This record gives sequence, C-alpha cells and structure tokens, in this order.
Amino acid sequence: MPPFKKIVIANRGEIALRILRACQAMGIKTVAVHSTVDRNLKHVGMADESVCIGPAQATESYLNVPAIIAAMEVADAEAVHPGYGFLAENADFAERIEESGFTFIGPRAETIRLMGDKVSAIKAMRDAGVPCVPGSNGPIDKDERRTQRLADEIGYPVLIKAAAGGGGRGMRVVHNPLDLLKSIQLTQQEAKAGFGDATVYMEKYLQNPRHIEIQVMADGHGNAVHLGERDCSMQRRHQKVIEEAPAPGITPEQREQIGSICTEACRRIGYIGAGTFEFLFENGEFYFIEMNTRIQVEHPVTEMITGIDLIRAQILAAAGEPLPFSQDEVSFVGHAVECRINAEDPEKFMPQPGTVETFHSPGGPGVRVDSHVYNGYTVPPNYDSMIGKLICHAESREAALARMRVALQEIVLDGVQTNIPLHQWLIEDRAFRKGGTNIHYLEKLLADRAG
Repeated sequence: MPPFKKIVIANRGEIALRILRACQAMGIKTVAVHSTVDRNLKHVGMADESVCIGPAQATESYLNVPAIIAAMEVADAEAVHPGYGFLAENADFAERIEESGFTFIGPRAETIRLMGDKVSAIKAMRDAGVPCVPGSNGPIDKDERRTQRLADEIGYPVLIKAAAGGGGRGMRVVHNPLDLLKSIQLTQQEAKAGFGDATVYMEKYLQNPRHIEIQVMADGHGNAVHLGERDCSMQRRHQKVIEEAPAPGITPEQREQIGSICTEACRRIGYIGAGTFEFLFENGEFYFIEMNTRIQVEHPVTEMITGIDLIRAQILAAAGEPLPFSQDEVSFVGHAVECRINAEDPEKFMPQPGTVETFHSPGGPGVRVDSHVYNGYTVPPNYDSMIGKLICHAESREAALARMRVALQEIVLDGVQTNIPLHQWLIEDRAFRKGGTNIHYLEKLLADRAG
C-alpha cells in the first residue's frame, strides 16, 4: 500500500522528473503542474495527469500558490512535493497546503520559518550546540558605537548578511572600520529591496574556508540520522559547480561528531524530512551558516555512496511513517562526484536558451545522468539555466574522477552552449584533483585564466 495515492509535483526540469520516478517506483500516481512554456517537459508527458497553472513567468505559474492548490483540488491529490527552488522553502506555502487539507512533503511551516530567517536559525543552532561563526548573535541595531565595538571584537574582515537572504545574495565583506557603517546601510537597502526585510547581522569573515554540508533525514517519531557530508566548495559567485561525497580530508571521527550534532539539532527543533546543514570548514573546525529545509540539487552524490533513495525517504516521512533505516544501517561506499550541466556560455556564463539538436547520454558502470533534456527539447529563457547533472561513482575519488573524465568526453549536447568545457578543464586541474580546495578557488582560477 503506497503512502499516498496521488502526489502533485510542483516543480519543473530534472528535479520534477526525479520526483516522478520515485513516485512511480512507490506505486504513487502523479500530477505534473506546469507553465505554458513547459507543456513539453519530459515529466509532464510521463505523469498520470497534468495541469497547466499559468504562463511562463514563474510568479504566475510555479510561484502561484492558489493555482497549485486549485490543481490539487481538481486532481484530487493528497500531497505536494515542491522539489527545490520556487516554493520549496516558502513557509506560507507549506502552511496554506496544510490548511487546505493536503500534505506538504517537507518540514512543518514553523520549522521552515525558523530556519529561513538566518538570525533565528543561528540562535536555534547555538541553543542546540551546533558550532556557529563568531558574530553579532542577532540583528544589527541602530547603536552605531555598539556595532563598531562588536566588529572590533569579532575582528576584521567581517561579513554583513541579510537575515532573509540566500543563494549568495545579500552579503557584503567589510575589511576596515571606515567602511563598516556605510556597508551595513547598503546591505540593509539591498535586503529590503530584494527580500522585503532590511534585517542584517554580522559574522566573522573566514578567509579560506571550504563549504561542507551534512545531509540529514528525520521523521515525526523522534528519529533523525545523518547521511554523511558533501564538499560543495567548487563555486562561482556562491553558486555550486561541482559537488562530491564524501568530502576529501574529513575523517570518520569528524563526520560522526558533526553528524551527531546535526541529528540532535533536528530532534530539538522537531524536524521532519530531508534537510541539509551547511557549514564553512576552516582549520579543522565547522561553522554553521544555514540550513536548507528541502532536498538539495546535489543529493545524488549522497544517494550514490549510501544507496538510499532520499526522495522516497522524504515521501515516507511526510506520510507519517518512521524512517526505514537507522544510523547504524547507514554505510558509506566509495566516492561520488557531480557536475552541474548548465545551458550557458562556458567562459562568460551567460544563459544560452535554445533547442537541443542532439543529446546523447554517457553510460557505463557508476554513471548517472539526471536530466529532462531530449532531442528537440527547447531550453526556455524563463528559468534557471541548469539542464542536467552528471554523477559518477567509483570505489575511490581517483577512480570517480577518471570515470567523470570519460563521461564528460562521451556526453553529446548540441544546439545550445553548455558549461561542459568548464567541467572538462576543472577535472584536469591539479589542485582540484588533489582535493580540499576552498570556496574562493574557482573564482581565482577563472580570474587568472581571463588574464
């Protein structure tokens, strides 16, 4: 007996297809909601039902809460899976879904709200014993002298961050006291304009950290487990490019220690479903920066090394079932690497919408492709430029990178420009192959290449 009879997939692209496949394997019927420009998406054709919820603009379709709820009512669905992006971390959406008598596949609205505000999230994590970056421990107030003293105590450089920010937006580095107050004012103005909330806070700016995140899964019965860590340090403008699991150089003892801290934090806040604790890691220390209360783009690398279907586990948790595995049953086998394939200029990084003339997926042992692309598919200009993910798994990191090199050579994606040449270049980079590069490495590498 499946946990739900019918689920609405409130997303698009590769994650929508990934959710659909998990539902099909569980015997759950699916409803694909889509915009007018997305009627030819692969998962729309594969779903049991489909409902057009608006025009191409996301605000009128994928962010249109009344239209999604109406589609659920018309289709007589029981639950909605939001994927990532769009409404996945929108507490008001989760609340509206529950108030309408449906199930939101994710944490409770109050949990999303708690962790969505960076100030309240840091306070909750400090209270739960999670290590955090030294900072203001709350919003910056109007007391300028107090703010200047606080910055001096933290030590320059400091980072001014919007409480409602995310995705690398709403942040400003301050290197000296003379720029502090002006930088705070500018960040507040940007935060108000971009997020509708001018609240900002201050943190120590770590010079050369890595981005390490811990995947967790929890249910409504007080069970929480961690599924190890991922290294997402290869970034450009705070956007991840390559992810891998496990993280190079993280010892089993460090993994167990930080993993246990994260699972205990999940229990304290009553977390349900899949979540990711994101940390900066420097000099052997973890510093919490935020929690993503949804499935991550890079979840496949965790699935590859654990053998656990995270989407299935999400659905089971939302249905009120206990986790189908304990911490003792989670094991880590081999190494996995993921390259995000974007329809963009590989040097200027501008999105390149257009029609895919030829798509050939690479194959072989340990090679996985998560993509909604097919021959003749038109990449629209209205959404994120990511059109797929290439994941390779092998018994060791060296073997996984070798497998990725071959897969990148084999993949054919003609008709639109992609960042595949960038990935081919990075896979051969000596520092990346060694492992442990920091979050600034790719930016510097690209700057050096540009001359």
